[in-house]
Amino acid sequence: MSVCGLDFGTSNTTLGTVINDVPVLAALEDYHVTIPSAIFYKADTGAFIGRKAIEAYVEGAPGRLMRSLKSVLGTSLIDETTRVGRERVSFRNVIAYCLGAVKRRAEQATGLELRQVVHGRPVHFVDDNPAGDAKAEATLRAIAKDVGFEDVTFQFEPIAAALDYERQINSEEIALIADIGGGTSDFSIVRLSPERHRHADRKDDILANDGVRIGGTDFDRHLSLGVIMPLLGYRSAMKRAGLDVPSGYFHDLATWSSINRMYDSKVMNEVKQVRYEAQQPELLDRLVRVLDEQRGHTLAMEVEGAKIGLSDKPKSSIALDWIEPGLAAGVARKELVSHTQLLADRITARIKICLNQAGLKPEAIDAVFLTGGSVQLAHVRKAITAALPAARAIDGDTFGAVGKGLTVEAARRYGHG
Repeated sequence: MSVCGLDFGTSNTTLGTVINDVPVLAALEDYHVTIPSAIFYKADTGAFIGRKAIEAYVEGAPGRLMRSLKSVLGTSLIDETTRVGRERVSFRNVIAYCLGAVKRRAEQATGLELRQVVHGRPVHFVDDNPAGDAKAEATLRAIAKDVGFEDVTFQFEPIAAALDYERQINSEEIALIADIGGGTSDFSIVRLSPERHRHADRKDDILANDGVRIGGTDFDRHLSLGVIMPLLGYRSAMKRAGLDVPSGYFHDLATWSSINRMYDSKVMNEVKQVRYEAQQPELLDRLVRVLDEQRGHTLAMEVEGAKIGLSDKPKSSIALDWIEPGLAAGVARKELVSHTQLLADRITARIKICLNQAGLKPEAIDAVFLTGGSVQLAHVRKAITAALPAARAIDGDTFGAVGKGLTVEAARRYGHG
């Protein structure tokens, strides 16, 4: 029997175990220690997870892709079912399938029997809704027990990242941990030192915690609505004066966790009816093409790829010739910033809240530890570091810091098993 730290992320998942007193992430997919939080249900039977799920979808295999599953925790969707082939499966069972597979793969890779887990969680699963937040944690706890974990406890993801960072320092400091992931942005202010690292009880060292339900998938959505969806009819006019094409279709198609709603036959029929009443039916023809081919996730992945590409180059392009010959969307970094700056501002506003909680001024922060995929966005990173001009900016393991920190915490809580 052994202990582990499980970081079930909106975009990626890791699981760590302790080997020779060191937290080590298990290989979950071939040699990769991260696995995309994605599942592809084949049309006949069975499912793929991770990279193979995405590959099956991209290669056009019949079936259904689902991503950003963590986003349904704390929402009404968790209690709903979704169509998979000829059956309907609950979102709770979809998440259980993925986490069960991760647990089995880690056990096979390490040769350990994993029964005790410290599960990561955002500071807020749901903003300004304590009941929804508690329900989300309870749901994740129940799922973890359903897949075979006997002891399940939780740690805030930014605190876990702090524990990973603390292993690297040689003197006391106050650090702000910024974990900007796929679904949430979380901040903690923590007092750290090599001596404190040996203590089991760290509650007095946690000076502040806050977060907001904004992450990389929200940047994807806003970029998609700004650049791609207008090509499919978003904000275009209906024939009836004063009316636009209903916007809800485009918001769902631009949101990872809602894309599959658009493939419902009732929705498809509605869109085709709207097409006859639109001033520019040729735009709606493009939308119908995407839905008929069930390629919404293709659009989402192209937008995500363009966003990532703009982290280190000024321009990117999204080829859409599969929708219509010659169709493409050029995207400049300044457009990414203009479409998503409000998100970056809302994220960095949490820093001030944390400082107020801790009773500190910005210059009291010695270091800002950056982790999570969305800290790679230049304007997000710039906004965070600008709020703490005296702090050293430290780059953590983008996708592994939280998982390693959760494993450190698991060893403390349970022993090494």
